[in-house]
Amino acid sequence: MMTGVFDPTPAPPVEILAVLSLLCPEVVRDIEQNWNAPVSDYARHLWRPVARPASGPAIAARSILREVLHQRLGVTMEPEEIGKALDEFENRPVIQSGLHCLLLMDRITFDALLLAWLGAFENGLSAFVGFMGTTMTMETIGREGPGWLDVGDDKINLFGMGRHKLCRKSACAAGPVSLNKRALGAVGDETDADRWLGTLLASQDTVFGTAADAITALNEDLVATWDRSGMALPVFTDDRLAAAAMARHLQYDGGLLSRLLIEPARRLRLENALQEAASGPFGRFLPNATDYFWGIREQRVRKLVLENGQLIEPDKPHGLSIPFERPHLRQALLDGVLLPDLFLTFLVLAILPRVRVVGGLRQIGYVALFHSILLAALDETAPEERDLAAELQVRENAWGTRVIDEKVSVREQLADHPEGALFADLLRQYRSRTLAEATDNLRLVRENARWRKIGQAYSL
Repeated sequence: MMTGVFDPTPAPPVEILAVLSLLCPEVVRDIEQNWNAPVSDYARHLWRPVARPASGPAIAARSILREVLHQRLGVTMEPEEIGKALDEFENRPVIQSGLHCLLLMDRITFDALLLAWLGAFENGLSAFVGFMGTTMTMETIGREGPGWLDVGDDKINLFGMGRHKLCRKSACAAGPVSLNKRALGAVGDETDADRWLGTLLASQDTVFGTAADAITALNEDLVATWDRSGMALPVFTDDRLAAAAMARHLQYDGGLLSRLLIEPARRLRLENALQEAASGPFGRFLPNATDYFWGIREQRVRKLVLENGQLIEPDKPHGLSIPFERPHLRQALLDGVLLPDLFLTFLVLAILPRVRVVGGLRQIGYVALFHSILLAALDETAPEERDLAAELQVRENAWGTRVIDEKVSVREQLADHPEGALFADLLRQYRSRTLAEATDNLRLVRENARWRKIGQAYSL
């Protein structure tokens, strides 16, 4: 009797990996190496050590990042804890950056943070860094965004802010805010009170400076409720950390970013690299909604354009107008009037300081492009830029958002796990579930419109 040959180790779908490898082969390697391993092993792999910065610009960028992280950690940690967390970051500099400014009751945000927690815990880290984008409006589309709390079968107006205000204010600037305690008090049962509702209601009388401050503080409280082990604590950062880092880069004339942005010939070369990437086959991945920086005016993030040496709001005669000169840009960043765009944010937080950045299916595309844009803008006749170009041959870019993609609400997940040991209980689950199973054979990549179009273009 003839028997078929059974391969006990299935491989990831070749056609999907072929498309991903066109832009980010480093992501493909991660998937291939961990396809039949538990999701917790994949997370551990993403939080593996990274080579220390070697070139002058990378060393300077890491020093700046360490300084602003030290300042951020000082808000919530004791001095000895800060030193330990920074030393761990030196060895495993990884930022989970595919998060938006949403409460962890949002399913996708919760699942992304869980993967980061798994990676940090499996590597024995005391803390890990998450980056939450805060330039989004309080309501993005109908009843979604930072202004809403998703409780599974309903959505609550989190801050009691009218719909016309929600869609006109940005998370990083809307404030002061306090919780909509009447709406919160009207939902939930005893399980909810134990697992999340009581944690939120404990802050019902607190007035927060901005919505972003509120969501950061509430998320920290939720994590403390869900995981009482004290291991692998998330450190939530946002665009304001990138602004602080960018301001330090602009402190001196001689810094790489100062030269690229301020010296006309260097900026022309950078702009040509940006335009070439935008018009290339992967241009649909690039976010290009503003010129280098976002402006903040009247509690809203504003698009800016660079015209005649000024950053201005287009078609707004009385809008922001900031000279595109190093001291003015630096001061506006320090004053909270400017935030760096995604390109500059990823340069100062990840690409220049040699940090592995973990994000979603669009992010892995645009981070790879940002990397190539920086390479194209470098002057390899300058020794330190030549050294940086050599260092940039290794890309630290990884996929981690919606790798875990549960279909039930966070509220339902909370009800099914022990109080105070949520992450530890989920750890057992993801130590026995493979990457192939968790991603349903890379279904989300297959269904992603951007990646699907890339695949169609290259199959012709």
